[in-house]
Amino acid sequence: MLVLEKLADTKTVPQGGYPQAERCRLSVGHPQALTTDPDIVAALSITGNFGFQPCSHGDFLGAILGTGIAREKLGDIILQGEKGAHVLIVPELADFVTSALDKVGNVLVTCKKIPLLALEYEPPRTKAFKTVEASLRVDAIASAGFKISRTKLADLISSGDVRVNWTTVTKSNTTIKTGDIISVSGKGRLKIGEINSTKKGKFAVELIRYL
Repeated sequence: MLVLEKLADTKTVPQGGYPQAERCRLSVGHPQALTTDPDIVAALSITGNFGFQPCSHGDFLGAILGTGIAREKLGDIILQGEKGAHVLIVPELADFVTSALDKVGNVLVTCKKIPLLALEYEPPRTKAFKTVEASLRVDAIASAGFKISRTKLADLISSGDVRVNWTTVTKSNTTIKTGDIISVSGKGRLKIGEINSTKKGKFAVELIRYL
């Protein structure tokens, strides 16, 4: 996404259905054409009697994929306890899944489309702290945010396990800015807050770690 935004007259919009979504789709277009968020994500509600037979994230994922759709067509699965789950999916497959999905584990279910505004999710727990770095390179900031060495982070970048705004990073010297989201596989997510220059020419960066 960072590369795309460097192109002239190009805007990118990641969408996952709700602010903390892990899996997102990316819209790319002219800034004047993307004045509102494109309708590229749909939401489903899966309900059933899960009080006596609780089902895990993997149970819901397996049941949905069992209908024959590909994993990349499916977004986040938000568990709702005994009520079931809310699921994000590409709009063109929403009707198919609502008609094809009738069971999760051993529980008979009802699946229906719901508005994105009806999604129920808990606000994430976060921890904010500051770091002072010589540069705004992704390896420096992520190393401080996730408390891992820059050497280890470089290895994670090489293996494709580091993303900025849901786009895989390939270079350690990628520059970050306020509002960026850094994700590291197995480590979680980090949001970049306010950035200020210090008197010594370094950068004081506010980091918000999702717990």
